[in-house]
Amino acid sequence: MIAHWRDIPIFSIAIGTLVAGKGLKDGKLSIDGALAAFFVGILMLSTSLRVFGVTLLAFYFIGSRATRVGKKLKVKLEEGEGVGHGQRDAVQVFCNSLPAFIASLAWRARLTDSFFSPLFFGPITKIYDPNRTCSLSPDYDWSYVLILIALGQFGCSLGDTLASELGILSKSQPILITTLRPVPPGTNGAVSLLGTMVSILGGGLIGLTMATVIFIENSACRALGYTPFAKLVILGLVSGGLGSLLDSLMGATIQQTLYSKDTKRVLTNEVVVQTAKEVTVIAGRNWLSNNQVRTHSGQLSKED
Repeated sequence: MIAHWRDIPIFSIAIGTLVAGKGLKDGKLSIDGALAAFFVGILMLSTSLRVFGVTLLAFYFIGSRATRVGKKLKVKLEEGEGVGHGQRDAVQVFCNSLPAFIASLAWRARLTDSFFSPLFFGPITKIYDPNRTCSLSPDYDWSYVLILIALGQFGCSLGDTLASELGILSKSQPILITTLRPVPPGTNGAVSLLGTMVSILGGGLIGLTMATVIFIENSACRALGYTPFAKLVILGLVSGGLGSLLDSLMGATIQQTLYSKDTKRVLTNEVVVQTAKEVTVIAGRNWLSNNQVRTHSGQLSKED
């Protein structure tokens, strides 16, 4: 077992502790959210292919910053517990990272001599060497596919986060994606030009982050020129836009939005709904929650 202590190095534990602790202190994470972030963080950061862990950090910090920018306006437009605070619990942490988290564990199990390796049958024949093997090569076992799964997940999630938190800053009234009629800001399934643009940008930032990390750490990939890195950025842009589109379509159809004519705000909490006056349904059916919509849209936007 001593030979495998490298799977959970001190550096990864330190970074995971700092990020989870600061998120808890700043009110960005609940207690269970901080524990989930710590667990996911140390395992992804300790993967020998650093792109998984670094991209997770980029997603967290960019998303948290966007939440801070839009929270003041969100309080005016939406009514419910936690509105404007941006506090993530364990469910939200896993909804935003689970496919990428599993992909990083699978990459480690398949391509390194790790205690996760017994999860896969057969001997490990292609141990990762950044000086000899490009992790973006389609011919290198599962590496390329697993990286794209993480790209699709984080690109979709960050795109949706930016669209939700920054799209409400749009000067023009949003429209419902299924009917194209104007709806109040904060409505599930509502889209705006600003929201669409920042969602695509969010996916592009994820693609750029991954391309930069792999460019720095993998000399074998650098030898292939700019094409594999440019492809990551392009696929990131697509995942951000596609993920936001799928999220909006599901939000407009299978996620109900309630609106109080009395307070002129979108209602986001069941307790508030029960006490609010003049409540009307402006979109969708009450089938899925916001977290479930985000999980499904992330899964559907992953590039195979």
